[in-house]
Order: sequence, then structure tokens, then C-alpha cells
Amino acid sequence: MPTAPPAPPARFHTERVEREDLVMFINACFACTGQAEFYGTSGGQAVSIEFLHEYILGNYRRLYARTLAAGINHFNQARIAVNLLATGAETPAADRREEGSLIAAALRELPPQRALRALRELRDRRVNNRRARAVIRGYLAGRPDPAFDAVKYRAHVRALAVHAHLQLPGEIGPFLFEPRRRAPFETPLLERARQARYAKEAIFDLPLTVAEGLAAARGVSRDELLRRAAPRMTEGERLRLQRAAGREDVDLAVDLGRAPLTRVALYALSLPEEARRERRDELHAALDRAAARALRKSPAALGRVAAVLDRSYSASGSSEKRRRPLAVALGVSYLLRAAAREYRAFWTVPTPDEILVGAHGQTDLAAPLLDALAWRPDVVVILSDGFENDPPGAAAEVARCFRARLDPGQRTSIVHINPVFDSERYAPRALGPSIPTVGLRDAEDLPTVLGFARFAEGTAPLAELERYLAQRAVALLSRHARTPGAAEPAVEPGPAGAVALAGAVALADAVALADAVEPADAAELAEEAPAAALEVP
Repeated sequence: MPTAPPAPPARFHTERVEREDLVMFINACFACTGQAEFYGTSGGQAVSIEFLHEYILGNYRRLYARTLAAGINHFNQARIAVNLLATGAETPAADRREEGSLIAAALRELPPQRALRALRELRDRRVNNRRARAVIRGYLAGRPDPAFDAVKYRAHVRALAVHAHLQLPGEIGPFLFEPRRRAPFETPLLERARQARYAKEAIFDLPLTVAEGLAAARGVSRDELLRRAAPRMTEGERLRLQRAAGREDVDLAVDLGRAPLTRVALYALSLPEEARRERRDELHAALDRAAARALRKSPAALGRVAAVLDRSYSASGSSEKRRRPLAVALGVSYLLRAAAREYRAFWTVPTPDEILVGAHGQTDLAAPLLDALAWRPDVVVILSDGFENDPPGAAAEVARCFRARLDPGQRTSIVHINPVFDSERYAPRALGPSIPTVGLRDAEDLPTVLGFARFAEGTAPLAELERYLAQRAVALLSRHARTPGAAEPAVEPGPAGAVALAGAVALADAVALADAVEPADAAELAEEAPAAALEVP
């Protein structure tokens, strides 16, 4: 009688569960923003991602903190920072120092409005421990222009100053807490903001978001505001206001060459088809420049690459994320073309010109995947929301048969990139077990998520994932250790140094982190740039 094979040891099951938990969480943090998707509501997204955060925080706190450095999107970086500051009274001192440094570094890389909103949430949740106050104080002290922040983000800065008991420097305190002050300020921007209460001309010298509210209250027309505030607009504001400027017949010039890749793609897709035809060369050049700029930041060198790009109707997105899945697909196509030695795109509905692409029809991934595999590429990137319906499951079956009959040695890698979070599955929806799936927020993040794809495939052990997160954490801290003015958040200053925190993130934190990883790897961590290490399964 044949004997049954021995059962794997319990440790094997534990490591597998831990690895799958962490991969699911990081994958969700790449894609989920809490906003509604084509097939899901914002409520469902919020419930699912909150559950994942609480589960990982409660079971893998150290790795949860290091996820801040994994290249996840801003929404989840802010969630992690707030959750860490709200908990952890029993956390060992070394881990608390590492968390403090990672939180400070992550906050510095967030857009200021996102970071300030996250810190303000601490007040809403009544979190006012010593470490939270130190992080708030360090973040505000490290901002390059406190007067600008006081004017543009007045409500946030005022709330944080009260919550953390800050002694604000110079004229910032009187500006925030004496709204009826009549004496002039010496700081020019603060003085213009004071004058804007009485003089219409002063409105146009303020940041646009502040000027918009004052202009509406004083009856300034929209076209006059756009025309006179144009010299002080950021490129992001110019892109955002293109449609409003068109309605008001105001020429609002925009430099597409400075915008991020996904923003350029979203702008191009927002134009009517006729306008895209007329401006084809300009848009094509802007997307090429944005892709090249993204690759300079996160280098990637690929061989022969084929992309299967989903342009079905669901790629039109939701009311909160209009055309975003399609814009990500367009951006990924330009990025891969710039990174690959040879490249071909296979859209689910063929298009003669990618600039004119739109969202139409059902999702048939199998036919373009067959065409892509017939081209014999080294890598096939499938970009889709995973809702395949024409027919369902065909792409996974094509991949399975290709692996079993034509490519048992796995010469060709196949990876599914999904920009949409499926709240019912707590992860980006997969196409099948034969194709690893990773989430993606912006097209320019593609090199980072491709580097993570080997963990989604399930072959890399837990130790390798832990080492990957430790390397990312050390790289994040190293970047900010070299940044002038980076603050040390975890140490409460004396009374005389209320908001005068300065200096780099403590080197001791990086040393403590290096001590926490495998000794054999410690010497390699500082030299290894994670964005440059692109590995595709």
C-alpha cells in the first residue's frame, strides 16, 4: 500500500500565509485610492482597504511600517502614517525610531495638501501623543516656505498648531490667530493676504486656490481671475483649468513637457478627437518626454516587449476617476516603448493611432494575447482591470496552454498590471493563476511594480520579501538623510526649540534599521537602488 507524502512542516504554512498577506496588502496599496471604480463604489473601497490596514498593522507592524517605502500610492502612505502614530505604545524603542524616521520621510514625499490632511486627521482621531506632536512639529519646521503654507493651507496649519501646542516662528502665529489684525506684516505674502480683505488688486497676488475663494466673495469674474492669476499658476493648475479657460475664452498656455506622464495622458484623452488630431505631434512629443523623464527617475531596460492594452468600455473609469484606466494604459504604452529594445502594442480593439484611443466595447484579452505571443517577445505586459467578458477566462487559458505546450522553460514572462482595486477580493482582480497580477496607480510607477511582480507570482520566499522591504526602507531614509533640512521627528525638543527642528534624519535610525535585517545583507543595502533593480518574473 503506497504511503502518503509527508505533510509540509507547520513553519512552511505560516510563512506562506504571511507572504500572501503581505503581497495582498502591498498590491492593494499600489492600486486602491478609496475612490469609486467602474465596477465598485467608494464605500466598498473604503471598507476593504481599512480592513487590510488594520489586519496588517495588528499582525506585521514592522513590515507594515516599511511598506511606506515600497512605492505605494499617496493615499495609502497617508493611511499608514496616521495608523502608526495612533497606535504602538508597546512597540520596542528601536522599532519606534525606525517608524518615526520612515513616517517623516514619507510625509516629505507626499504632496503638501495630502500630508497636512493626514496630520490633521490625528486631531480628528484625538491622537495627541508625544511622538505625534514631534512628527507634526518636524514636518512644519522642514517646509521650505512657512508663509506660503500659512496662506494656502491656513486651516490645516492653524489646526495643527493648536493640536500640537506649537510656538510658530515670526509672523506666522499672528497671521493665523489674529484674523482682524490691521497692522501690516513685514512678510510680503502675509501682507498681501491681509490686504486682500480690503483691496481687490491684492487678490491676484495670492495662490490660486486662495484667490478663487476671495474672488468669488468679492464678485470678481472668472475670466478676469484666470487672466490675471495666470503668471502665478503651477503647471498642475494650468492643466486642471484648461477646460474652464476654454469656456471663458482665456488663453491659458500650458507646458506639457513638465507634467507627469499620467497627467499628460489624462489631458490628451480629455480633448475631443478632432483636437487630438490637430495637436497630434505636440501630444505625442509631450508623452515621449514625460516617459523619458519617468525613466530617468526610475530606470528600466527591457528587451523585446509586447503590451496587451485594455480599451474596453470599463476603461472609461468612474465619475471620480474619469478615463484613468485608459490614461494609465496609454501612459504605460509610451513608457514601455521608451524602455524596451523592441516594442509592440496590442490594443483589445486595434487603433491606427494611440493618441486617438477611446474606451469602447467588450473585453477580449485572448485575441490580442495570442497575437502578442506569436510575436515571440521576452515579456508580455497585460494592462487591464481584470473584468474579462468576451469570453470570460480566455486569457488565462491561453497563458496556461502556452506555458504547458510551447514555453515550459518560461522563456517569455507574462505579467498582468491592474490599475483598478476590486474591493470584493481585497486586491486588484486577477486574470487567473497562471498570470501574476500587480496593482498600479500611475503609469510612471511601472518600473516599481514590475520589480514587485516576482512576489505576486508566489515563487519568492517570505525572507526575500522582507529583505526587499528593508532595502526600500534604507533607500528612502538615505534619500532624506542627504536632504538639507530633513527633520528628526522622534525626539521631543526642549522648550527653547519649539519649532526650530532642523538637521538630517538621524543616521542612527538607518543604522538601527540595518541592524534589524539579515547581517549578510546589511553591507549591500545602502548601495542597492531599488528602482533600478527591475526584475520581471
